[in-house]
Amino acid sequence: MSDITILLVDDEPFNLEILEEYLEDGGYTLDTADDGAEAWEKLEADPGGYDIVILDRMMPRMDGLEVLRRMKAHNELDTVPVILQTAMAAQDEINAGLAAGAFYYLTKPFDEEMLRNVVATAVEDRRRYRQMQESIDAASRLFGMMRRASFQIRTVEESRDLATMLANACPDPNRSVVGLLELLLNAVEHGNLGITYEEKSVLREQGTWEEEIERRLRMPGYAERWVDVGFTRDDSAVEIHIKDQGEGFEWEKYLDFDPERAFDSHGRGIAMSRMMSFDELAYRGRGNEVVVKVYLGQARREAA
Repeated sequence: MSDITILLVDDEPFNLEILEEYLEDGGYTLDTADDGAEAWEKLEADPGGYDIVILDRMMPRMDGLEVLRRMKAHNELDTVPVILQTAMAAQDEINAGLAAGAFYYLTKPFDEEMLRNVVATAVEDRRRYRQMQESIDAASRLFGMMRRASFQIRTVEESRDLATMLANACPDPNRSVVGLLELLLNAVEHGNLGITYEEKSVLREQGTWEEEIERRLRMPGYAERWVDVGFTRDDSAVEIHIKDQGEGFEWEKYLDFDPERAFDSHGRGIAMSRMMSFDELAYRGRGNEVVVKVYLGQARREAA
């Protein structure tokens, strides 16, 4: 049996049948709900039982956005990836879904390949998040004593290890870990290794993203590049400074969710980090430096 359970929510039986047909050979465990009210009952009764929710927007009794809002307000459901699917593709409708926390988006009628790609991306993100959570344990008390440190990383694996460690030094490790990993991976793959947004789209479709990263890590000109990471902690905040050796990028485009990229299989990391993981996120210069802050103590209470 698959380690991934997906809840399919739609008030049209035919749509549920299509979703099940397209996903049945993906190795997932599939469950269904006929409307938002039934979906919420299932989610609330077993908040740890679902890894992905594919959610229709327009439904009787309780619409998809209300289910989504309730999930984001629930301390066990707030990190479950939601794929919001709807017949409405207008920009304001996409904005509303993204603003409510739907980081993945589909329109009807379903395109099988797009559905599979989006689900695969959400599954990858979910598995990565679960692995990171499992690494966050009592060690957080030790790392919470850390006041100043510096690191150098160059690989995906080192990014994961460092994200986990630094998250343990933050007041809410589960909140911080995803954002830290996204920013460190961005510094490695886009910054130091020069993989463009368009190139990553193709690599993900081909399933060769990690293979290309390993290839570039061995290439002259890339092999000597490092990501410098600085950590400081005082009574008011944890501050983490990440600097890569790349040419930078147009970071302004990625601070918020862009409806034009709503259907892409990636490109949400920075906006997700800014929204979910940190109290402050700011890029410097040409975009190869980013500084994030997580408030502590009185500053955290005042921000809340």
